[in-house]
Amino acid sequence: MLPRRFVYLSTSGVYGDCAGEPVDETRAPRPVTERARRRLDAELAVSEWGASEGVEIVILRAPGIYARDRLPLAHITRGTPALYREDDVYTNHIHADDLAAIVAASLHSAGASGTYNASDDSAIKMGDWLDLVADHAGLPRPRRVSRAEGSRVVPADLLSFMSESRRLSNDRLKAELGVRLRYPTVVAWLASSEIAA
Repeated sequence: MLPRRFVYLSTSGVYGDCAGEPVDETRAPRPVTERARRRLDAELAVSEWGASEGVEIVILRAPGIYARDRLPLAHITRGTPALYREDDVYTNHIHADDLAAIVAASLHSAGASGTYNASDDSAIKMGDWLDLVADHAGLPRPRRVSRAEGSRVVPADLLSFMSESRRLSNDRLKAELGVRLRYPTVVAWLASSEIAA
């Protein structure tokens, strides 16, 4: 028996690099990494399956998922550098508990349909995020480097995230699904939490 609705958790990486611009769900995907290309392929496959089988499809494009056990502490303790502010990229975040609530709303809200950016309200650059986590964990802040130096000293997996900048809009998520975020920004979560290295 097929479900009435199917929710697929994708990635905001399908948008590719947007040069720090605001991004809503009407923006055409332009994935750069193999990981993001696979997710976009999966989005298309799930949508085609839903259309052929009469199953409602909801796609959630999630950015960096964080929680107490999902923080960049390993990068910070290893001394991995961040980029100078002028070279840095905007990153987007969602707390794991809020993402779970978004998934539930996507399954149960009568009007849920199509694609949603499953992001919080944060508009923060990656280096600033790393600084905040380091401060709250009692660790030294990462040193800052130029993009040219970063391409030589930053691990490839992290460097790929430092090559894409966008600021996700979650207006549709709030308006159509009525989602109220428990942690609207990473700053709000850090202010209410204790973390340790």
